[in-house]
Amino acid sequence: MNRISSHALINFALDLSSAVTTENSFERLIAAICATISCDAVALLLHEQGTLIPVAQRGLSPDVMGRRFLIHQHPRLKVICNEYKAVRFAADCALPDPYDGMICNHDTITVHSCMGITLYKNSQLLGVLTLDSVAPNQFDLLDNTSLDTLASLASGFLASRLIIDQLQSKTNQAQHILQAISEHNAEEHNQAEMIGTSTVIKSLKKSIRLAASSELTILIEGESGVGKELVARALHQQSNRKSKPLVYVNCAAIARHLIESELFGHVKGAFTNADKDRQGKFLLADGGTLFLDEIGELPLEVQGTLLRAIQHQEIQVVGRDTVRKVDVRIIAATNRHLEEEVNAGRFRNDLYHRLGAFPIHVPSLRERRSDIPLLAGFFTERTRRKLGLQQLTISGQAMESIVSYAWPGNIRELEHVISRAALYAREEMPTGVTTISPTHLTGLQLSYSSLQADKEVPSPTVEAQPPVDLKVQTDAFQRTLISDTLKHTNGNWSKAAQRLSMDRANLSRLAKRLGVKVEKKVTQQ
Repeated sequence: MNRISSHALINFALDLSSAVTTENSFERLIAAICATISCDAVALLLHEQGTLIPVAQRGLSPDVMGRRFLIHQHPRLKVICNEYKAVRFAADCALPDPYDGMICNHDTITVHSCMGITLYKNSQLLGVLTLDSVAPNQFDLLDNTSLDTLASLASGFLASRLIIDQLQSKTNQAQHILQAISEHNAEEHNQAEMIGTSTVIKSLKKSIRLAASSELTILIEGESGVGKELVARALHQQSNRKSKPLVYVNCAAIARHLIESELFGHVKGAFTNADKDRQGKFLLADGGTLFLDEIGELPLEVQGTLLRAIQHQEIQVVGRDTVRKVDVRIIAATNRHLEEEVNAGRFRNDLYHRLGAFPIHVPSLRERRSDIPLLAGFFTERTRRKLGLQQLTISGQAMESIVSYAWPGNIRELEHVISRAALYAREEMPTGVTTISPTHLTGLQLSYSSLQADKEVPSPTVEAQPPVDLKVQTDAFQRTLISDTLKHTNGNWSKAAQRLSMDRANLSRLAKRLGVKVEKKVTQQ
């Protein structure tokens, strides 16, 4: 047995004591582990309701930080978490390793040596340290006494760090950066997690934290697919109304003549087909939050009624003469530039200013490229679980393509590309380590060619062009392109959306706004 020297353990303890109050404390713990035990990769994962969440790592691919490991789906992690002492796995262990294909500079081989150390406070599992090496039997000769001492020091460090974080969170009236997973639906929580460490995402999280603690009306602005609904959920969950309902309304999906009924409710007989009383979204959200998505699509004639409801916190049910008081916080979202809509007379100026008491801009994926590997890892791990794969990784070349792509559809497009790529990769490698390669990334090459063509064609000078209305020209171009594509697909919206690299629902909404329709004729033979 090789005993870790007392000198090394003392240095380890000193390193931890000086790191516990620093912002990069988790990274300092990883560095201390590497200085004490020789290994190729080490990771610290926090335990949250049956899931292990990476918070710091060294030697693994960057996308690991975006993954969320459900313990019951990873046999080795399950074994580690069921023990109070260090667990070593033999080089020929049949249990699949969660990091196979993810060790930097060794992505073509599987992990040979693996060791896991659980970090407990009393009987509560706080987290796990995983150590990996490409050399067989790397950890076999380490004595258990030294490892127990190291685990105790690391556990005390982690418990102290988490207490500090909790105190800071309460002081700042914000939730802990690592949200507790919902007891009812862990997968739903994972979908609601805001992945990213870029400067713009940190700024966004700060804005959410500030706005959530107030009762101000929030206007969330950003392109399609950036995660505006995710921001709305975060605002609600961090507010004092989190125990009350968050009610979602898609303003673009409601027929004009039913909008007031949808928002405020109606009584039986108020209009044709109103065969029973129906509560509106304002009443359903009473005491909680009402999220008005696609607010820019709301017809002008309804905007005044909505403004009065927001201003006075009272509604009038369709078909009833009396008004009713409500207590609702409004969060609205749009991918339009509402200020331009106001100038064009399509949106009320007073409603715009009422909604924009606290505007929040959600950055596009192009503005946060450093987050792309983390998001890719997050979607890859989720797709792996859905497809039942042992392991799903992204090759270095594929990751380069993903990071350099323009992503006009933002996070939603990234998720769809990863999901499609995983299916193609599974077809070639259904067992073992399934790797996504550049050839599996469908739907990107056309955009690359278009971008390259744009670079090769010099832009005309502004002075050489006559004055044009950019919005009118853009709408005309989109209208023609969508119409031509629908003709080529015989009116098939799904195929048209695939050709245009768009989500079908977004294409349908855009076509509706542009007045593009598909008429189907019935002929008699």
